Amino acid sequence: MNTLNHFDTPQLELLHRGKVRDSYRAPSGERLIVVTDRLSAFDSVLETPVAHKGAVLNGLAAFWFDKTRHIIPNHVISLLDPNVTLAKEAEPIRVEMVVRNYLTGSMLRGYQQGQRTFSGVTVPDGLTKHQKFPEPIVTPTTKEESDREITPENLVSEGWVSAELYEKMRVKSLELFNFASQWMAERGIILVDTKYEFGLLDGELILIDEIHTPDSSRFWSAEDYAKNPETAEQMDKEYVRQWLIANKKDGQYPRALTPEVSAEATRRYLDIYERITGTPLPTGNSSGDVHARLVDNLVRAGIMKND
Repeated sequence: MNTLNHFDTPQLELLHRGKVRDSYRAPSGERLIVVTDRLSAFDSVLETPVAHKGAVLNGLAAFWFDKTRHIIPNHVISLLDPNVTLAKEAEPIRVEMVVRNYLTGSMLRGYQQGQRTFSGVTVPDGLTKHQKFPEPIVTPTTKEESDREITPENLVSEGWVSAELYEKMRVKSLELFNFASQWMAERGIILVDTKYEFGLLDGELILIDEIHTPDSSRFWSAEDYAKNPETAEQMDKEYVRQWLIANKKDGQYPRALTPEVSAEATRRYLDIYERITGTPLPTGNSSGDVHARLVDNLVRAGIMKND
């Protein structure tokens, strides 16, 4: 079994099962984050896992957490397996700090319908699809069952954060975005937009969740964008989205991918990992049993016991 679609064990308390990540309570009391190969699109998890995707996401997040420690501390303790991170247990702040540098995605759709103010940020008339902003903008959303745009003032008045804490999150988000944008630009990649999530640990603001991964960010090829900004396509998951759209029947997207589409998605995830980090994914050529390897590594780390 060379994909990890599901992980479960009676030895560990399940804290949360998300679309891609599952969180468990480690015996030490810390949080164990298992990043699976599940792929979600259009608010649905597909039946077909994408080989190496979980290791790419986990590895890239670890890479960026390490690179940005000089900007802000984060929750990572160690990687116990290519798909598993042991993390500090922080109190999450229920706000997503979305940083955008181009008019695209949901913001573009709103703009085309006449919207000009987004989470309290007003942009001018006359912008074109995929146009770059003069400076990155921060458009926060709430983390609820259905995330919603919200102004910084309303975040404070509704009790999500204090004004002081929001300002710290805003400043750190822009520092992180600018640092990563420069890093990627030197490697032919445009960081279009991304989201950051923060938590409090002993009263200190730290970075949690994931950072600058294909699931939390939008990437374009700088070469592709230079040829025609309006046709620049998102790297990685956008390929799968476009295939789903092209194969939609009776108003329904396919629930599974063909072997060819799944293999191409894997190739793209491995490519973005290598382009960003400069090295191939260590497990990229492995076709072994991911689940068995993961369990072996957790047993070796003292997290689980041999059954």
